[in-house]
Amino acid sequence: MSNAALTAGGRLAGDLLERLAQATTDAPGITRIAYGPGERFAHGLVREEAEKLGATARTDAAGNLYLTLKGCDPDLPAIVIGSHLDSVPHGGNFDGAAGVVAGLVVMAELVGQGIQLPRDLIVLATRAEEAVWFPLSYPGSQAALGLLEPAALEAKRSDSGRTLADHMLEEGFDPEAVRRGVPGIDAGRIAAFVEVHIEQGPRLVAANVPVGIVTGIAGGFRYVDAKCFGAYAHSGAEPRFARHDSVLGFADLVAGLEAEWDALEGEGHEATITFGRVESDPSQHGGSRVLGELRFTLDVRSAGAAVLERIEARLHPLFTEIGARRGVRFEAGPRFTWEPATMSPALIARLDRAAKELQMPVPHVPSGAGHDAATFAGADIATAMIFVRNENGSHNPHEAMEIADLDQAIRLLLRFVTDFDNPPGQP
Repeated sequence: MSNAALTAGGRLAGDLLERLAQATTDAPGITRIAYGPGERFAHGLVREEAEKLGATARTDAAGNLYLTLKGCDPDLPAIVIGSHLDSVPHGGNFDGAAGVVAGLVVMAELVGQGIQLPRDLIVLATRAEEAVWFPLSYPGSQAALGLLEPAALEAKRSDSGRTLADHMLEEGFDPEAVRRGVPGIDAGRIAAFVEVHIEQGPRLVAANVPVGIVTGIAGGFRYVDAKCFGAYAHSGAEPRFARHDSVLGFADLVAGLEAEWDALEGEGHEATITFGRVESDPSQHGGSRVLGELRFTLDVRSAGAAVLERIEARLHPLFTEIGARRGVRFEAGPRFTWEPATMSPALIARLDRAAKELQMPVPHVPSGAGHDAATFAGADIATAMIFVRNENGSHNPHEAMEIADLDQAIRLLLRFVTDFDNPPGQP
């Protein structure tokens, strides 16, 4: 679809995303560090655009940004549309940002059409969603609801080694209020939370449709610095019976968890098991040495809590079994978790109704990746997600969302918010 064929909202979305890309380019992709200059620029850009529309802007103690377009009745709970504006290093421009821009464009469409909703519309730009910066699950949205554990403020940012509290304070925010659990928004004042996000998998591409409605978000657990210890030895001089080979121990672990994965899939369960980083010490390893130490990460996800528990229950016996067989030792290291989240059936039905009115085919799809929406759903807030078709996955510079597809998501979201207070069947 050419730019001329886009709606006014689609053209605005494309312009905002292009400005964001140009300002935060970090070849070969873009980088918006949590509590860093790229994220700061992004928050400033959307704030400026919202204020041009007549929206009011405020930040909470953690730096989350709330952009409010007033409705007719301030006593009604608000509709909140939100996502994040940070990125992974050298990532794509659309992960997170497309959702904030979609909310802002819906606001622009309402103003342009002279529509005042019965209730407030809030566009929320959260902080620090990408766990690559702080080893935490959704610290920005957790803080927005007053739910961030005080210990999380001591988590260290991966590039600086300084704490989350330090970076909040440096950006002019108030980590001590976050520590006390001061919320940025009252959960009881939210009628619905909706997040628009690029799909990070291939389902919509395979179905050849631009937009999908998310049914649920996988939970998971991650070991961020696990180790397998063996013993260094000469590759020719150390006979097999005497070896303590960390590579073979790790290989057995991979095979053991894959066997569990096969069994789960055979029973109809979905999960993912990923060893995202495997490395050895370059000052110690060599082409003629048995490797004595290997470090790795382990990321396990599923929408089913019982599935996660089953994989975890298999992991630690595997450590023991393999250790005895190979003469190695495993250390799991730090672990963090995030809970599965089910999207609101009532909001899914409303989105289905809006899609039908627009004659838009919108399949239901799961989310294997985590999102801020999981925080809101976990706090018993009615929550929904809209996925936008996107090729080449995410967390890489080759994200390939089409603005025309985002335009369709914006049309769906606009119909959803304008219909929100109309009973089914009423125009």
